Amino acid sequence: MNRYDELKNLVTSLEGDFDKFYNKENQAAGTRVRKGMQDLKVLAQEIRLQVQNMKNDEK
Repeated sequence: MNRYDELKNLVTSLEGDFDKFYNKENQAAGTRVRKGMQDLKVLAQEIRLQVQNMKNDEK
């Protein structure tokens, strides 16, 4: 469950920057959102590969 918590924490940590960018038009927050989304993409890919490997090892 550690990876799930890591994923959840990353999404939660971006909430403030999403609000600042979309509602207050803060450009610096937009940069942080883009970086956070890239980190999210990388983490999602790592989790995906881990799940696939674990599934294949069962066979």
